[in-house]
Amino acid sequence: MVVFPKSLSPKHVLKLLKSEKNPRAAFTLFDTATRHPNYAHSAPVFHHILRRLAEARMVTHVSRVVELIRSQECKCDEDVALSVIKTYGKNSMPDRALDVFQRMSEIFGCEPGIRSYNSLLSAFVEARQWDKVESLFAYIETAGLVPNLQTYNVLIKMSCKKKQFEKAKELIGWLWEEGLKPDVFSYSTVINEIVKAGDLDDALKVFDEMSERGVEADVTCYNILIDGFLKGRDHNKAMELWERLLEDTSVYPNVKTHNIMISGLSKCGRIDDCLKIWERMKENEREKDLFTYSSMIHGLCGVGSVDQAESVFKELLESKVFIDVVTYNTMLDGFCRCGEIKKSLELWRVMEQKSSVNTVSYNILIKGLLEYGKIDEATMIWKLMPAKGFTADNITYGIYIHGLCLNGYVSKALGVMKEVESRGGRLDVYAYSSLINFLCKERRLEEASDLVKEISKHGVELNSHVCNALMSGLILESRLGDASFLLREMAKKGCRPTVVSYNILIDGLRKAGNFNETSAVVRDMLDNGWKPDLRTYSSLLGGLCHDGKIDLALDLWYQFLKTGQKPDVTMHNILIHGLCSVGKLDDATKLVAEMEHRNCVANLVTYNTLMEGCVIVRDSNSATVIWGYMYKKGWQPDVISYNTILSGLCMCGRVRHAIEFFDDARSHGIFPTVVTWDILVRAVVNC
Repeated sequence: MVVFPKSLSPKHVLKLLKSEKNPRAAFTLFDTATRHPNYAHSAPVFHHILRRLAEARMVTHVSRVVELIRSQECKCDEDVALSVIKTYGKNSMPDRALDVFQRMSEIFGCEPGIRSYNSLLSAFVEARQWDKVESLFAYIETAGLVPNLQTYNVLIKMSCKKKQFEKAKELIGWLWEEGLKPDVFSYSTVINEIVKAGDLDDALKVFDEMSERGVEADVTCYNILIDGFLKGRDHNKAMELWERLLEDTSVYPNVKTHNIMISGLSKCGRIDDCLKIWERMKENEREKDLFTYSSMIHGLCGVGSVDQAESVFKELLESKVFIDVVTYNTMLDGFCRCGEIKKSLELWRVMEQKSSVNTVSYNILIKGLLEYGKIDEATMIWKLMPAKGFTADNITYGIYIHGLCLNGYVSKALGVMKEVESRGGRLDVYAYSSLINFLCKERRLEEASDLVKEISKHGVELNSHVCNALMSGLILESRLGDASFLLREMAKKGCRPTVVSYNILIDGLRKAGNFNETSAVVRDMLDNGWKPDLRTYSSLLGGLCHDGKIDLALDLWYQFLKTGQKPDVTMHNILIHGLCSVGKLDDATKLVAEMEHRNCVANLVTYNTLMEGCVIVRDSNSATVIWGYMYKKGWQPDVISYNTILSGLCMCGRVRHAIEFFDDARSHGIFPTVVTWDILVRAVVNC
């Protein structure tokens, strides 16, 4: 508590206010001085406290200061009145701004000049009161004042807010014609609003026009454009502007520029470019703030470079910059994702010591521990949560229950569910769908069905994830009729089937040998507005190939290509296997060659399937050629590869060569299976 001298002067109060960094404490000091005997504030004191209130967004106190100015009859200049009008304008309080404007003479003892009119115009623009802007602008000239560049900048801003960008650009052109040279603010206003509207190319044209007209761009203009291009995932244009900024001798990147670049490029996956900017900042001793460090850490963790992220984090610790819980959580998440459990727990202890832990922190750590099988540790953290004063949320419940299920502790997860419900907690659909999914996988279908019935009682709406999990369980139990019924009933229960729902049933029918029934499911899928995806086509293709309907399979393949979707390696392998199974080895080989043109890399299954096709047509020479090509591509044969080549060689009477391959398999640590011995024994017996 400040003790004032008996004789207090405004100069002394102003000095005390300037030395007090906390705005609330400064206002308390101002308030105390107001009540001091025989003391009255001066205009500079009022001006200072009004600026502090505006900066701290303590707008509710502004009216008290204004009333104090009026009651003390303190004569102030226009700058004091402007600070009030601007504060009200920025806080969407145009009516109060208008009231102060109209009573300037009464309150401050001064008349409004063009700057006051401009500030009131700006307040109306911020409040989107277009009619008042136009009326006030029309009144300016009748008041004997001449609009200046700032007046027109407000009108430019209004046009931009109304998305009338052409009108804004025309106004800039008119200003040039009238000899009122537009400034960087005129242009940055237009650029900013066009970028917000998503027309980055047009914003760049305005930016280029500015330099052509001799108006020097400031760093804000560069920041707006670079940020826009990065948010639009156009990192090339962003990098071009960055290089242009570095070459511009009249302006330099600031900490915000570096933050935009590092954050934006990391989201575009351009972590190498982020590192170059980071190193440049270090070389040039550029200022870094918390956002710079956290963006770099987040980007590095996102691409798995946790060691580099840790290095940046250590630098942050040494910098003495205050570290918030979000940054701690980012580093914690990075450690958890890459399985650095020891480092995760070490960081956790630091976070607790710094009281920089929240519910998100618990969620990250519990998830990380469970993903790496640390059940006891995760359970301990789970139990510590309420003891430390933190309340688990829906995400916490979902993470813990899903993690337990993932590690095979489904019964324990059910116990957690009951415990949460008994305490009045609410699980979300993610937690329930995990339980249902894993109950079905453990063939505990009745429990899963009962849980589905219970969900609605707890105010949780059924969704496709829950129904899809149950449908998969029914199919696993060969209850295809019940699965089909569930699909039909989903919509009636307010849970519209998705393309995944249809794919589950189609695939189930195919695997059960009921491929003929899939056509009705596909028709229903199309009737409900769903387009078949890659998995749909793959299942249908597999069914046709299995039934030997290779011509229909090829028709479906070409139909799929026409949709513009790209087949993956699995879909290619399905058709290659189908072609090989009917002896169309040349067509299968041609399809493998086409994979490269589609940027789809053949895998070991592809080559094994081709070799099997060679065996079917008794072409052991081609099989050995494929074997060599497979090696050349860097694939290591597995036991299926060896069994296939052995079968082909033995069928063609090349038993000696088969024995050589057998020895090669054993030398590579691949042990023969029953199939391997069966191939060799039959070959020797038949010799």
